[in-house]
Amino acid sequence: MSFPTSRIGLNLTHATATWAAPFATYYLFLQNRIVFHRLSNKKYIGDTTDPSKGTTDPLYVSTRAQLSFIENVPFAMLLALLVELNGAERKYINYALGTLLALRISHVELGLMAKDNLGKGRILGYYGTQVIMASLAGYTAYLVSNY
Repeated sequence: MSFPTSRIGLNLTHATATWAAPFATYYLFLQNRIVFHRLSNKKYIGDTTDPSKGTTDPLYVSTRAQLSFIENVPFAMLLALLVELNGAERKYINYALGTLLALRISHVELGLMAKDNLGKGRILGYYGTQVIMASLAGYTAYLVSNY
């Protein structure tokens, strides 16, 4: 398959770049969920939540979901980029990033958004994300081990 070339004549990161849109789409969904709760509750700025709801306040949970995403996904994408730039099999990058997206969605939708924020998706998403990042880092180390 032929890909259009970049301005500098190189195209090195097709697999990682392919996953940018799905991750960005889910991130935008998370952001808009926060905006929805801010507008619904007329809490236009800050993290102030309803003390009577504790950690189950929808604005608080939505904010935490977005922050968790932004704490993990950019670093994982950077690792995937390094792996790809160092000659990794693109199918492994696609498997890793596809799994990561499913794990991050599971963490929020089947974990944080579950009753008392304790759905099984939260644990699966957390530990699965750690495994993906460790695997990508290990794969990068393997690929550059001869340098």
